[in-house]
Amino acid sequence: MSVMKRVSLIFKSKANKALDRMEDPRETLDYSYQRQLDMLTQVRRGVADVATSRKRVELQMNTLQQQQTKLEGQAKQALGTGREDLAREALGRRAALQSQYTDLETQYHSLQADEEKLTAASQRLQSKVEAFRTQKETIKATYTAAEAQSRIGEAVSGISEEMGDVGMAVQRAQDKTAQMQARAGAIDELMASGALEDVTGTQRDDIQAELDQMRGGQDVELELERLKGEIGAAPAREIESGPADGDAAQATPASPAEQPQATPASPAEQPQASPARPAEQPQAGDGS
Repeated sequence: MSVMKRVSLIFKSKANKALDRMEDPRETLDYSYQRQLDMLTQVRRGVADVATSRKRVELQMNTLQQQQTKLEGQAKQALGTGREDLAREALGRRAALQSQYTDLETQYHSLQADEEKLTAASQRLQSKVEAFRTQKETIKATYTAAEAQSRIGEAVSGISEEMGDVGMAVQRAQDKTAQMQARAGAIDELMASGALEDVTGTQRDDIQAELDQMRGGQDVELELERLKGEIGAAPAREIESGPADGDAAQATPASPAEQPQATPASPAEQPQASPARPAEQPQAGDGS
């Protein structure tokens, strides 16, 4: 295949694809229907022309027939007066008119046949045009409904170009929002650690930050000691509630797990606790 043929083939294929994309079946059907109407109009105009020619021939035939009748009367009148020569001349002219009348009669029958054929063709064409019009409207309605359904489906599923652009815009907005949130969180962490200074508020002291951090650690240690004391006090309460003798249980010194409970007592309670039971101290010494 030569270069020119390939170029021509490529051009034709591109043009065909572009035309196919630009073509609207509804417009094509309307154009075809208009062409058929034009053809029907031409056929009707042809029928009218043939009918006009037939009518003109018919008028000429009537004229010739009148002339023949007149010449025949003149021939009779000439014979009545003894003028045979005039009668012969009148009959000769009548014979010539008869020949013309015969030709016109043949033409008249031919035009009449043509008129009948064109009339039948016009009626058949009109029926086809009406049927095509009905089919055209049906196809246009079906195509319009299918096109609308396709557009609705594309819009719902997000295949269409408009919905695709909207989806991409939403995705970009979500990405930018996540990026701004991450940036804001990072700035807050840097400001909390002292790496960045807040120029709109008070100056943050690094020493005060260290002290605040130490105080937070102490609070954690105190909370841990409190939890340990509560966990150790639970077994002691179970032992005291057991089936032991009442006096022995009261004379027995407190267990080491119970001592942290007496330690955090207020200073006002310590003098009252020391002279509370003086008789029990010797018993504790004997027990040891």
